[in-house]
Formats: sequence, C-alpha cells, structure tokens
Amino acid sequence: MKRVICPVCGNICIKYGKNKSGSQRWLCKKCKSINTPKIDNLTKQLNIFLKWLFSKDIQKDMPGGGRTFRRKTYKFWDIWTLPPVVEEQHSVVFVDGIYLCRNACVLICCDRNNVLGWYLCRYEHANAWISLMSRITEPALVVSDGGKGFHKALKKVWPHAKHQRCLFHVFSQVRRYTTTRPKTLAGAELYALAKRLLHLETRSEADKWVDEFLDWMRRHNKFLSQRSLDENGNWRATHERLLKAQRSLSRLVKEGTLFTYLDEDLIAEIGKVPSTNNQIEGGINARLRALLRNHRGLSVERRIKAVFWWCYVHSPRPLSVSKLLKVMPTDKSIAAIYQKISELDKRT
Repeated sequence: MKRVICPVCGNICIKYGKNKSGSQRWLCKKCKSINTPKIDNLTKQLNIFLKWLFSKDIQKDMPGGGRTFRRKTYKFWDIWTLPPVVEEQHSVVFVDGIYLCRNACVLICCDRNNVLGWYLCRYEHANAWISLMSRITEPALVVSDGGKGFHKALKKVWPHAKHQRCLFHVFSQVRRYTTTRPKTLAGAELYALAKRLLHLETRSEADKWVDEFLDWMRRHNKFLSQRSLDENGNWRATHERLLKAQRSLSRLVKEGTLFTYLDEDLIAEIGKVPSTNNQIEGGINARLRALLRNHRGLSVERRIKAVFWWCYVHSPRPLSVSKLLKVMPTDKSIAAIYQKISELDKRT
C-alpha cells in the first residue's frame, strides 16, 4: 500500500477525499495539514530508462516498437553524470581503465562496495589519473594494474598511499612474452616463477622468490645478452620478448610494489590486503562490458554515457532525480559554455 509522508511533521497521512480535479488528498492526523502530492513522473521514467539500460531488453520488443520508451527517456541521454567529491578516507581502493573505443577510455576508482570516481580520457596518462584521483581522499592502499602514467600521478596526488601491483596482471604480462609453452629453458623457468607469484602467502616466501628471480637473471645473463642481425641488417637482442618480461619484473622488484599485501604493519592497520585487482576488473569492468555488449550499436557518446550512468548509480550517495536534473551538465549546457568561450575569444 502507498504510504504518504506529511511534508510538515513527517508522520504518515491518511486518505481525505479528492479535490475538484479528482486528485487524491491526504490528511495528517497529527498536525491536521492537508496535502495533494504530485506524481513524480521523472523518477518513474528514469527507473524505466535504467532498468532497460542495465538489462538485456531491446527496444524493438517494447510497446510501440520502443517509440514511447524513446520519447519518454531521451532526456536522460543528454545528461553527463559527474562523480562526487569523496571526502571520507577508504582503507583500500582499486583503479583501472576500460577502453570503449580506440580514442575513449574511462578511468574508474572504486572501493569494495561503491564506485568512487570516474574520468573520461583519450588514453591512460598521468594528467588523466591526477584528474580522477584529486577528487578522492588519499587511501591507505591503492591496487592497480600499472596503467601508463599512474605511478607519476600516485606520487603527486597520493604520496603517502601504499601501492600494490595486481599480481594477476603481472603474471599475464610475463605469460604474454613467454607464452604458455616456452621453447627455451630460460623462458620455461621464468614462466614457472611468474606462476608462483599468485601463490605466495608469507614474507619469507616472497623473499625466497626474489632470490630465485635474481639467481635466474645471473644464470641466464649470457643467454639474454645474445644479439643477432634482423632482416634490415641491424643488431638487436635475440631473445627480445624474454628480455621484456625480465625487465618488467626487475622494475617491480626495485619499486617494491609486488609484495605490499604482505606488509605486516599495513595488515595490522587495515586487515587483509588484496593482491589483485579482481574487485574492479572481474566485477565492475566485466559488468560494464556486458552492458555494452547487450546494447551493442550505441554511438561512442552513448557508450560513454551508459558507463557514466552505471558508475553514478553505483556511487555512494546518488542524488534524487529532481536534483540530478538541476545540477548535472547536459549537452545543451556544455554547448552554451563553449559558445560563450568562443565569443570571448573573438572579442579579445
């Protein structure tokens, strides 16, 4: 049964006849005020829009072939839902980027429950990460897959946050260079070392792994240093892909970001520390890819807005529909801003 709350005192109202236009009136038993609440069609329409967007439904199967649906919900495609400023500190956050096309990437930051921020860029770079991270309070730990420019942004925006590289991404990078069936002894040993990364549970095991990796580099140094002539007559490394895998691991060992999840002081502060980025990669990104796959055929702009809507709905405190329509920028408002800027430029 529908419950109507008194706008004056907050108590539950009862039915009290109808007015001349036939609308239901409601009476508050406590303060005796009478009110006729308006039906919030915008909220209903937004719920219909989001229900369709987050489902596998297609407009063709809707009443009227989807024409009624498009007429009632087109206004929501004009909105750019922007992330809130996150002032409360989170112990652990996860960051990653999802590419929607060749020149459109959405950077996303989340905790274990909500999406905290998102930012649109052409590709991953330091300034884009800075724009995303500057709206979020510095956490105790950040887990990332090592996107381009992130390390530089981390030192600038969150200088005191600990950094854990996603071990699954580290393993995947090595596997991409060595393949799952290496043809050399050095490649087979490095691939085996990379697989063991996913199963280290103590600091002593991590130290032993580092020692074995350094020993692998020493034993195969001569093999890795081999050079040969390419088809253009230029000298280059014979085992170039294996060298790339070795250098990527060496850099992470020097940075100290492989085994942050085994830091005893950090564990005492925030509890169990994650070693992978599965929270965002297997959770958020997978659901976003499913959303875009279910509604394939959307323009690039609408794909971006669909991702923005999903992130906004899963943010900590989304605004009501009435406030959202007032404060969020639209295509029209953005065009007006650009128009004003161009007019000012012409005057100067």
